[in-house]
Amino acid sequence: MHVLITGGAGFIGSHLADALLRRGDSVSILDNLSTGSAENVRGLEGHPRYSFAQADLDDGAALDRLAGRADAIVHLAATVGVQLVLERPTQTIETNVLGTHALLDAARRYGCQTLIASTSEVYGKSESLPFSENDDLVLGPPSRTRWVYAATKLLDEFLALAAHQEFGLPLTIMRLFNVVGPRQTGRFGMVLPRFVRQALRGQPLTVYGDGMQTRCFCHVSDVVQAIVGLLGRNTASGQIYNIGSSQEVTIRELAEQIVDRADSSSPIHFLPYDQAYAAGFEDLRRRVPDISKIEAEIGWKPTHLLPNILDDMMEFERDRLT
Repeated sequence: MHVLITGGAGFIGSHLADALLRRGDSVSILDNLSTGSAENVRGLEGHPRYSFAQADLDDGAALDRLAGRADAIVHLAATVGVQLVLERPTQTIETNVLGTHALLDAARRYGCQTLIASTSEVYGKSESLPFSENDDLVLGPPSRTRWVYAATKLLDEFLALAAHQEFGLPLTIMRLFNVVGPRQTGRFGMVLPRFVRQALRGQPLTVYGDGMQTRCFCHVSDVVQAIVGLLGRNTASGQIYNIGSSQEVTIRELAEQIVDRADSSSPIHFLPYDQAYAAGFEDLRRRVPDISKIEAEIGWKPTHLLPNILDDMMEFERDRLT
């Protein structure tokens, strides 16, 4: 199988490229390197079944050329990170919505199986836990920029399902929940890599809010296995799947575990949301996925527990410090 990965030089995309090449597939990557990194795919250079194109999704010629060679497309390219979304809402809307629209047009021309990466953010302020794929979605008002990312990814889902329903495009939506692991950057507000780097440097760990909000962190290698399992799966066409862990941890507990496992002397500081982001910023107290649907489809469940995840990320960050 020849797979095109948009955003393939990013954190998840580069791990997916590694896995696909290992199993014998061919991989093309399209990435503008705005949030991805050439370093993530440096080790793939020269591989006979790998190619890389530095281009935007609105580069019609590049996208058409790569889609024309592909059997499947995994669409991971997007604006990511709370800080970047709040600072550049227009860029977020244009990148996420117009980019996905262009991608779907190319996929339709060549009939490529397409996997669209969405996000747990689309569940918004829903209090129906654990979040299930058919739940109602509850977003905040458009006057709060915090909801721009969720709204754009939800519109991406509508665009994708419309392409499936109207034109028969074989298409699957993946709602990803807090994917973490080596190569993830904390520069756009991702909490776990930020905490790990602070702890290893002996810096204060900054917890936003009171730290009692819970999240479920899933190792990138588990997420990649879920994506690979959905590739070529005809019964997954037209479906939405949650992909994530259901192991909850409070952000306060997360900070404490990282300090302990890093044997760090870093203190833990608490910063109100309105100082970290903006006045009126809303955060969810809990975010937990129901993963029974993807388990029934491909037999997938995450295998990495939180201590393993933390150790893996610390090993990666220590190597970068040396």
